[in-house]
Amino acid sequence: MATKSPYQTTFEVERTIQPIYTGGSVALDNSGRILATTLGEDALLTDLNTGRQLARIEGDGELISTLTLTPSASHLIICSRSLSMRIYALKPSLNSNADIKYELVRTLKPHATPVIVLAVDQTSTLLATGAADGVVKVWDIQGGYVTHTFRGPNVLISALHFFELVANNIDGETGISIRNRKKDRAKSSEEQPVASESARGFRLASGSQDGKVRIWDLYKRSCSSILDSHVSDVRALCYSHEENSLLTASRDKTVMWWDARTWKVRKVVPVLEEVETAGFVGNGQLTFTGGVNGNIRIWQTENGREITHTQSPKSEADAIVDGILIPGLGFILSIQSDHTMVVHSTSSLEGLGSADTIPPLAKLRRISGTHDEIIDLGFLLPDRSLLALATNSEDIRIVSLANSEEGSEVTTYFGADIAQLRGHDDIILCLDIDWSGHWIATGAKDNTARLWRVDPVNNSFTCYATFEGHAESLGAIGLPHTIPPESSAAYKYPLEHPPAYLLTGSQDRTIKRWDVPSLQAVNMARKAPRALYTRKAHDKDINALDINHTAQLFASASQDRTVKIWTVEEGEAQGVLRGHRRGVWSVKFAPKDMPNIIGDSGPAAGKGLIMTGSGDKTVKIWNLSDYSCLRTFEGHTNSVLKVAWLRVPKPEDRGRRHVHVASAGGDGLVKVWDASTGESECTLDNHEDRVWALAVHPDTNMVVSGSGDSTISFWKDTTSETQAATTAAATQFVEQEQELQNYIHSGSYRSAITLALQLNHPGRLLSLFTSVVTAGTPEKGSLCGLKAVDEVLTSLSDHQIFTLLLRVRDWNTNARTAPVAQRILWTLVKSYPASRLSNLKVKGGKGDKSVKEVLDILRVYTERHYKRMEELVDESYLVEYTLREMDGLGLLDDTNRTDDKDSEKNTIIV
Repeated sequence: MATKSPYQTTFEVERTIQPIYTGGSVALDNSGRILATTLGEDALLTDLNTGRQLARIEGDGELISTLTLTPSASHLIICSRSLSMRIYALKPSLNSNADIKYELVRTLKPHATPVIVLAVDQTSTLLATGAADGVVKVWDIQGGYVTHTFRGPNVLISALHFFELVANNIDGETGISIRNRKKDRAKSSEEQPVASESARGFRLASGSQDGKVRIWDLYKRSCSSILDSHVSDVRALCYSHEENSLLTASRDKTVMWWDARTWKVRKVVPVLEEVETAGFVGNGQLTFTGGVNGNIRIWQTENGREITHTQSPKSEADAIVDGILIPGLGFILSIQSDHTMVVHSTSSLEGLGSADTIPPLAKLRRISGTHDEIIDLGFLLPDRSLLALATNSEDIRIVSLANSEEGSEVTTYFGADIAQLRGHDDIILCLDIDWSGHWIATGAKDNTARLWRVDPVNNSFTCYATFEGHAESLGAIGLPHTIPPESSAAYKYPLEHPPAYLLTGSQDRTIKRWDVPSLQAVNMARKAPRALYTRKAHDKDINALDINHTAQLFASASQDRTVKIWTVEEGEAQGVLRGHRRGVWSVKFAPKDMPNIIGDSGPAAGKGLIMTGSGDKTVKIWNLSDYSCLRTFEGHTNSVLKVAWLRVPKPEDRGRRHVHVASAGGDGLVKVWDASTGESECTLDNHEDRVWALAVHPDTNMVVSGSGDSTISFWKDTTSETQAATTAAATQFVEQEQELQNYIHSGSYRSAITLALQLNHPGRLLSLFTSVVTAGTPEKGSLCGLKAVDEVLTSLSDHQIFTLLLRVRDWNTNARTAPVAQRILWTLVKSYPASRLSNLKVKGGKGDKSVKEVLDILRVYTERHYKRMEELVDESYLVEYTLREMDGLGLLDDTNRTDDKDSEKNTIIV
């Protein structure tokens, strides 16, 4: 029987990659650093440069309808479906590593219908709200009151924009469009007036679902113009001082430039896509648009000519739903329908000629708002600095695990998106990575497998080969992990030597082996790879494949509840593992240099070990010599979806550390097991949904888990730190124990009592007080029996008094220790005023409530003890009376005896 490991294995969450955006509004401050996003019911503030979360503002229980951030980042305004508007004051720190402090300034109900769109002026003092009922209101952010109310038709407001007209155009503004001349519109209800003459040029443009754009004069409190040319939702509004022009973009697939002096159309351009965002670039000579085709396009404002090269429409997931351009920052931030944000560089737009054309804007980086459901993951590169994610989509996302690199042109931080591997036509279900981390194989629902070449140094992420031949989805894939000799070319130049083969398993219940073509064959564009052999492997879907470290055997796990062992070269079945009661989801061969594991039937020897995880909620380790189950691990409350071997202990540590394995389940937990004893060492809980993916860092033993809640957790192995801390704590405990004994022996009561309270030793403290209270001759004038102890008890801190009261409370519940507790309580009550005891400042406690509870318990048990004493006194009277009566009966008995003796004497004489 295996012995238990002398040390407890522990893991702690070191880092987490979490969603930052799940759809809705996005806002950015003028510095380009603070990004505000919607995360369900909550709002999130993130540092755009480092990806660090700055603040998370909890919602009111309803989904957020819209939010915005003032340009100066002084306030965050959030509107939700509950019809409330919350205004938060923000206090950004100059230190980029510090969190942002936020404070709820006020909560308002701005409209009778949900607020759809918000806008803030450049001074960060005015806020505009547009609702579904067509009403537009202007608010003073600092004061929280309405300054203007503009009522239009009962049509949803879809866009708002503050701007200030050029000074020489204020008086000359006709304010009338040709098709819609509006005169003497009724003014809004009387609110706070705009008194300053300098406010005469302030305007607010509102676009609505009916395609109309209304220009509201904030000085005259009226609608100065109605621009009626669009026939669908107006999605973008922007004003250029240099061009003195207003830009409008709509879902009717047109963009218009309006003369701000006459409010007549200067130019109409059909962009042939529904436009969701648009704005002026630089000094207004250029305009950008983005829409359902997923491309950022650049146009000349003067003539409406597109200067970017023709771009093919992208997939529906890449459709642009919003965009942000802050003047002077040099980039455009586009938001896509798959919750991805892309930073586009505008540096190529500088110094363009009137006839120049440019390629599409360079993408500086991508920011994934959410990774959706993490289906599979794995480390990339020899240093494991990248992580490949299969995210319930057609693409593989590659994220960085390195910290920020100062001085680099492209900002790289932990969790930053590095690249996407695109090529599959349906959701990717599985992936595997070779020994070098430069080659990754993927299988998808499009019935194909692909082999990718990863070369981040040259920014090359390409599909090397495509393998077609299965009739149904690929749910399992495997690459060899055998490390070639260090002197070989394959070891020195892994990018030039792809894996020799790959294995695929499909829902068509077959397994195929594919020989990977060489670089020369790929460059010669020869025929597509063909399967070397195909085997009908199982009766149901194949869920997992794994190749052992010698590359001679591979295993297949299936929904038919079996695992089969095969030879790699011939594809011949060697054995079947039977014992699971449900389908098998995961299978892993033991790594190289695995020590012997002692099972229920003895130590395992021979070919090695293999581990499986099943839908029957168990993990099993099997002996490949006779295909018997060596050990079964039970503890998950749902299907075990993934298993992994942790790093094998070094030979010198094998006496102290056992072999450990990890399993991930549908219960949202990751469990670490001792393979020798079969016991669960620890449970890792940081997910709210099924944990589909699991990987272990071979050097640091870090466990990475990916879940259906879009969260990736990085679990650091803290066993060594825990061992060191435990040893240090035990040593310190022994030293303090000896120190306490020395204090008691030497009569240093102050130090002894203080140390006993600090060490939380109620037993030692009780014995000390018992020796003082039960002393033969108490000192005269002492409350507890010893004046030195009285002095200590009269000079305690609030926390020490409360701790001592807790101990007295416990002692007072026992009749044997109650006298000592009563004497100490008496000393405390006599030493401190009632106000001090009733207002103890308890650090980390519940304050007055905790003190009151302790005193109430002391009172109850004290009353019980006094009642018991009174009953004893009453009973003592009965005992005394009985004894006295018994003494009387004794005298009477003596008298009777004397009379009997005299009678006998008289009888003899007679």
